[in-house]
Amino acid sequence: MSRSIKPAPGSKRMNLNIEASLHDAFKAATAARGERMTDVLIAYISQYVREHPPGPAPAAPAKRGRK
Repeated sequence: MSRSIKPAPGSKRMNLNIEASLHDAFKAATAARGERMTDVLIAYISQYVREHPPGPAPAAPAKRGRK
């Protein structure tokens, strides 16, 4: 039995590859708390974006030439 979830308008699907053992552990951890993996990942991504807002990349330090 497959479960079809219709994405919200304006949403995008994101796929990633992780080790099977990490996936299984994450799935078990979220299930034990009654959470969905998607909801937890969205919360982490939202927090990351708040802490690291998009913008220009920091300039690389200038290299000093030999004298």
